[in-house]
Amino acid sequence: MKKKMSNRDKTFWAVVIPVVVLFFAFNTLPMIKGVIYSFTNYKGYGSYDYVGLRNYTDLFTDARVGKSYLFTFKYAIAGTVLVNVLSLVMAVALNSNIRGKSALRGIYFVPNILGGLVIGYIFSFIFTYILPAVGNTFNIGFIQNSILASEKYAWIGVLIVGVWQAVAMNTIIYISGLQTVPEDVYEASMLDGAGKWKQFWKVTFPLVMPFVTINLVLSTKNFLMVFDQIMSLTKGGPAQSTESISYLIYRNGMDGGQFGFQSANAVIFFVVIVAISLFQMGIMNKKEEQL
Repeated sequence: MKKKMSNRDKTFWAVVIPVVVLFFAFNTLPMIKGVIYSFTNYKGYGSYDYVGLRNYTDLFTDARVGKSYLFTFKYAIAGTVLVNVLSLVMAVALNSNIRGKSALRGIYFVPNILGGLVIGYIFSFIFTYILPAVGNTFNIGFIQNSILASEKYAWIGVLIVGVWQAVAMNTIIYISGLQTVPEDVYEASMLDGAGKWKQFWKVTFPLVMPFVTINLVLSTKNFLMVFDQIMSLTKGGPAQSTESISYLIYRNGMDGGQFGFQSANAVIFFVVIVAISLFQMGIMNKKEEQL
């Protein structure tokens, strides 16, 4: 005799089944189709033929793809370092005994709530009109022209926006980590004569290392997948100097008739991100064990 399903079980399946169906329909299925298209010469419309591994071999000889990977890695490394240093400093400050720290935490989280495109358009206006106006008024040479128009320095403008938005979430994660450190550990280190700086490196930092690992992996992944800031600030310019892999896949895949080729690019990029994340996790887990 079959056991009658309880109301709790019914609620569980009523929640899980729609989520699994939606996840498969909008995540897994498009991913599978993308892998299939990566072996074709599909342009995004019309008929197509299977070309085997030709798209994958062509990726390694395409100069534009190589340039995009170099920019993306440069951006991700700089962004990850800046975000984690700034976030940890801000988390330590916001976790100390200061007045109004709860309100300050809410204020610092605002950038993460705003959409990437919205933030990008706001900063685009600042970089293009406000800063040059200030530079011309006070004769400050390096901001008299928009940084976004410089082939050499446009990526710095994109980096500023990306870091400004990403710091919020990382700061919250670091604050959560700092709150797990027992007070008696600090008291013991003070009795041993440890100053604030030594206390941070010998007590605080080792104990929040798991949170450092989380932030490093998440921030690296997010910076590697940069798209919104590129779309709203530079559109890959000037002269493709700020063209990230995600933006290249979107632009040439959707508008450039390279749907199959860029699908192969997306598959390789997915493998690269997974490999980097696993490498980071392995290194950081060994570091945690040593500490």
